[in-house]
Amino acid sequence: MTLRYTKLIGVGGIGAGLLFTLEGDHDLGRNESRPARLEDARDYCKLHIVTHYPARLASARGLRVLPVGKIGADETGRRLEQEMSAAGMDTRFLKKLSSAPTMFSVCFQYPDGSGGNLTASDSAASRLKPADLDRVESLLDSATIALAAPEVPLETRLRLLAMATGRGALRVASFTPGELATPAVRAALAQVDLLALNEDEAAALSGARRDRGEPGPFLEACRAAFAAANPAGSLVVTLGADGAHGYAQCRWVHVAAPRLAVRSTAGAGDALLGGVLTGLALDMPFDDALELGTLLAAFKVTSPHTIPPEVDRPLLQSFAAVREIPLSPALVRFLSEPR
Repeated sequence: MTLRYTKLIGVGGIGAGLLFTLEGDHDLGRNESRPARLEDARDYCKLHIVTHYPARLASARGLRVLPVGKIGADETGRRLEQEMSAAGMDTRFLKKLSSAPTMFSVCFQYPDGSGGNLTASDSAASRLKPADLDRVESLLDSATIALAAPEVPLETRLRLLAMATGRGALRVASFTPGELATPAVRAALAQVDLLALNEDEAAALSGARRDRGEPGPFLEACRAAFAAANPAGSLVVTLGADGAHGYAQCRWVHVAAPRLAVRSTAGAGDALLGGVLTGLALDMPFDDALELGTLLAAFKVTSPHTIPPEVDRPLLQSFAAVREIPLSPALVRFLSEPR
């Protein structure tokens, strides 16, 4: 399988955290004190999660995964850098700071596996400035995927998208619901080729709400809102148990989520995006890339960790076979290729 993109250069959160499972299904209240169980689970931040999958599945085929960020000169930062390197990433653009700690987050989930997180805003990751991207500008070209993910300053992410626009790279981004309401991000959507959204983010972009029985109008409202800024842009919208919907080349495609025993959904959307980027880097058609992303998200929800440490192609192939998950011929070939 040949590469369409030879580099993935990304900015976003790099950090660790804790995972609590809340007691009770009701939403966490503003003034509520809530009992919760501390889980034996490893939690990671957005850039690390998304880039883990292309590094694990495609770095041996020549894809260079280059995260750009700042971590603390502490034990957590050293551990994360080692793990990223072991996964196949080139960590030369990770800078260690003695003046700020590595980003830390507290993830919470409800008994059904849904949830959210609280992330420190004063960590080393928050010190990543637009000027820090000057180090990678010469590496951006038409064979590069440029990824702008949350948990670092918005101005830095927008700077990467602007640089990527000038150098012909594939521009990929995700934003928080609050960011999607700002004029700066609305304007920046014109510089995004692939926008990744979960349900809350899609609602913030479109101003619409999903009908649980018929997602079509919600998805079309989302597409129209994005098309107002970038008519040629593509979308990936994750809708939990309803699977993933992607829009590219003037049509929607849906990949259903397999029915599984869910241990944690934390990191599933990021795993899906990581799979999509892996597929695109390997020159898969968009439909197959979305299918790979959905398979990775399904694999992830069976793990308590936001990054399942053991993921590789043979394990994914076995996972799909045991659970009778149908795969496209292209995906079957990819998973069964010799190492």
